[in-house]
Amino acid sequence: MKKIINTPKAPAPIGPYNQAVLIKDTLYISGQIPIDPATGKLVEGDIKKETKQSMENLKAILDEAGLTFEHVVKTSIFIKDMHQFSEINEVYGTYFDAATAPARETVEVANLPKFVNVEISMIAAK
Repeated sequence: MKKIINTPKAPAPIGPYNQAVLIKDTLYISGQIPIDPATGKLVEGDIKKETKQSMENLKAILDEAGLTFEHVVKTSIFIKDMHQFSEINEVYGTYFDAATAPARETVEVANLPKFVNVEISMIAAK
């Protein structure tokens, strides 16, 4: 049976989905964009700040489920401009130990929700 995970410490979903779903020991986290949950406004203008906000939103959801970044086994990063890959990677890398970092793909896309520059989703396991 699935358990829905939602927290006010991350942005509310902007469509018919939940922040995360826990099935047995696996947590599937919906893509997070750089919305500041305190204000509901987008963090814009600096890809490092946008990436940090997206990661902090993911952290809040992991926390709500009783997990940490150490539990993350897979991430997907969607970006509008592959030229920003190194800056995104620099921020993303601060959340993981390189030796135990999760599997990942990074994909350049034409557009993202609210026309943001980055969206990150995760799968974590207990």
